Parts: sequence; C-alpha cells; structure tokens
Amino acid sequence: MGPLIFKSVLDSEGEDMYDNITSKRKYSVIELFAGAGGLALGLEASGLSCAVLNEIDKWACQTLKSNRPDWNVLEGDIKQFSFSKYKGKVDVVAGGFPCQSFSFAGKRLGLNDARGTLFYEFARVIKEVHPPICLGENVRGLLNHDKGRTLKGMIAILEEIGYNVYPVQVLKAVNFNVPQKRERLILIGVRKDIKIQYHYPKPSKQIYTLKDALKKGRLYKSDVPKSEGSKYPKSKSEILRLVPPKGYWRDLPVKLQKEYMGGSFFLGGGKTGMARRIGWDEPCLTLTCSPAQKQTERCHPEETRPFTIREYARIQTFPDSWKFIGSVTQQYKQIGNAVPVNLAKEIGLSIVDFLNRLHENNIS
Repeated sequence: MGPLIFKSVLDSEGEDMYDNITSKRKYSVIELFAGAGGLALGLEASGLSCAVLNEIDKWACQTLKSNRPDWNVLEGDIKQFSFSKYKGKVDVVAGGFPCQSFSFAGKRLGLNDARGTLFYEFARVIKEVHPPICLGENVRGLLNHDKGRTLKGMIAILEEIGYNVYPVQVLKAVNFNVPQKRERLILIGVRKDIKIQYHYPKPSKQIYTLKDALKKGRLYKSDVPKSEGSKYPKSKSEILRLVPPKGYWRDLPVKLQKEYMGGSFFLGGGKTGMARRIGWDEPCLTLTCSPAQKQTERCHPEETRPFTIREYARIQTFPDSWKFIGSVTQQYKQIGNAVPVNLAKEIGLSIVDFLNRLHENNIS
C-alpha cells in the first residue's frame, strides 16, 4: 500500500467511509494528463501504486520527478506513447482529459469521430491496457459542453470499447475532507465482463475551513510554512483593504462598486467571487491558476494579499513535503489545475474497495 504521506482528516478523525478498506494485493494505476500529482498522490494514499504517469508540461513533470524519483514519468505528448505492454498488468487507467468537442456520428464510428482530441487518447490507452476499471475526471462544465453532446459521445465511446459507464457524478471537494468549494466531474467505467458493482464515495458530514487548511489542527500538524506568493497591484490592494472577511464587492461603497465592477455592475447575478476576502471559518472558494487575476480574487482573511504557494497547496490538501518546480506563476498553475489530494484519496479508496471485491470473486 502506498505511504500515507500526510496526516489527513481521515487519519485523525476516523470519519472515512472506507475506514476498514486496505488493498488486498498490490493494485496499480496508469495516470494520464497527470499534472503536478494531486490525483496520483491521492490514489497512492488509497493503496494504488503508480505504474506510469504521462504529462506534457515540462514543469509539472519536473515536479513529479523531483518528489517521486521512483515514479515512471513519461514526459511528452500522449500521442507519442503506446501503452500496449501494460495490457492485463494494470488495474486502473485514470486521467483528467481536457474537454474538447468532437463530431459524434454514431456508436459504431465513435472512437474515430474523437480522433485528434485528448479524450481519444484517453480511450485509446484504455483500449490498449484493458483494465478492469477506468476513471476520468473533468470540470463540471463538461455536463453542458456542446449541449451535453460531448459527454454523451464520450460515454458511448467507452461503451464501444467494452466498458459500462456509471452515471457521472459531480463531487464537491468540500464534502470529501477538502477545505475548498471545488467541484469535479467523475466518470467511472467498468469492463463489461465484470459483474461487480462500483460504488461512489459517500460525502462526509464534516466540513473543513480555511483555518483547518492554514493553521495547526485537524488537517495538519503545524501552521502553514512561509513561502513565496503573488502580490496585488496597488489599485486592487486599495479596494480589497476595504472588504471584510467573508465579504466581497457589495461591501464596498456604491461609488467604488461601480468603479471596480465597470459594466458588470449593471448585469444580473451576485458575482460573489469578485473582490472576495475569504473568512477563517469557511471553506475557500475554488482556487484558480492565477491568484491575482481580475475578478476571481481569493484574498487572505487578515492580510491584503493572495494566498501564497504553500497556502494554495494546503487548500488543495497537498502535503507540505510536496515541492513544486518552476516560477511562482508555474507553481500556481500546477496547484490550481490539480485534483485535491484528499478528494482523490476518497475516490481511490472507492476503487480499491471495488478491486478487493473483484479479487475476492477471482475475476481478472
């Protein structure tokens, strides 16, 4: 079983629905579009060892290699790699494929219709490896992408190559031991010859806050380490200084509201993420890839600044030992794009539970 790389809420509070789940044998995963390792770390903590990881971004690859020298990281375009040698040797193919439209002309031609997209490569690897179960993750927006046709096509393609796809679920990270209001769409496919049922993880009743992320307590054994971070431009700092914890642009004087929001002031919707200062006693809003970008502010509760690199990592439930390589901009991008580690661990445990029951029934 992979090492428990940090003291998570699961270890300290005992609220994990899979408390008694440990891998009955060594299970392995191929992860595609691996990024900086959020999904891989969570899967590792659940008991799934990483057989191989593929990522095209050179900085993310350096992050993976420097933190886990024993991981087999294939750096480069997924189109350059064949995974056929892993057929029958790997239990899971996983990946956060980017969301791209493709012409879906029918079930029989589905895989060819997706050629040229990264979902095609995801499906190709699944077809080559033929694992018992596959895991795809994406943004919530995939539900409505191209009026739902993109997701419908993806499901049909997985069915075409031999997988029954479970109804997709959008999991809220805040319900899975992550102090952040982040959502990820999860897609699970089980090989058609397997009759064992997969069960999604169930939400925890416990909600964790920004204080849990950044201060010693239930999630971490120490306060967040000091690190580099971005700064707001002077004009933005002057605005955000006027916003109280848990407040946003509506807490500004009306004249400043109009100046700051411009034409958006007169449009509908609350836009509650703009000029937003997070409070200690609430989960953070979804982190973006650039902490100081316009109109998606997540300001520190007490200081008028964005969250630092290590604060960003904590909010995504990375362990403090996980170092990110590259410029500050590159590090924010890697962390902002990641699957929260604790959410990935819960998904991983649900897969380990499935594989244990599969193994007990002597189905390979």
